[in-house]
Amino acid sequence: MPSIFSGGIQSTIYLLVIRLIVALIALPIHECAHGYVAYRMGDYTAERQGRLTLNPLAHFDPIGTLAIILFGFGWAKPVPINPLNFENPKKGMMLSSLAGPMSNIGLAFLSMVLYKLSYIPLYLGFTGAFLSTVQTFLLYMITINITLGVFNLIPIPPLDGSRIATYFLPQHIYFKIMQYENFIFIGLMIALWFGVLDGPINFVSSAVTGLLDFITRPIDWLTAFIL
Repeated sequence: MPSIFSGGIQSTIYLLVIRLIVALIALPIHECAHGYVAYRMGDYTAERQGRLTLNPLAHFDPIGTLAIILFGFGWAKPVPINPLNFENPKKGMMLSSLAGPMSNIGLAFLSMVLYKLSYIPLYLGFTGAFLSTVQTFLLYMITINITLGVFNLIPIPPLDGSRIATYFLPQHIYFKIMQYENFIFIGLMIALWFGVLDGPINFVSSAVTGLLDFITRPIDWLTAFIL
């Protein structure tokens, strides 16, 4: 992904606005996916608190949104989930937690399909600022959603990956870890600040991007055949 700080002030503002729009789409869908799966499995907590909505204001976390705009990954205000409302609490928490990152991967897949299709008018001679902006927006939709999904799958509290890990951990070990969740979160922020996790996140994100590119390869073939 190109740096948002290259190309002058106007270019920087342009890319920051696009990242903000992407964040206002990706984060509500991520959190709403958590709440919807929980709702379908018997927990109505998010629905009763008005969190089953795509309204960005209902899920807005200023620091998490700023992190996405600047660094490409971040978080929203967590959707409340009560595992006691699930018939199988461990399974319910695992599936509802998995829903968020998977929604981002799904958004990235859809954006990649649209991004590849956007080259058809380009090949036909239709150019201009609008098409360029659409392609830039879709490119950031791909990269940010993949990075957001991968980041949230890290099995460190309070990220979604830690909730998914509860399905595989003995209950007493999980609750022991959760006692130190606040301290672990501070450690996570420090690791992010110093770029400790950049390498692993970028590696996995690149692998996911390659997989989605492979899955959508028939669009490339179809475009080449038609044109």
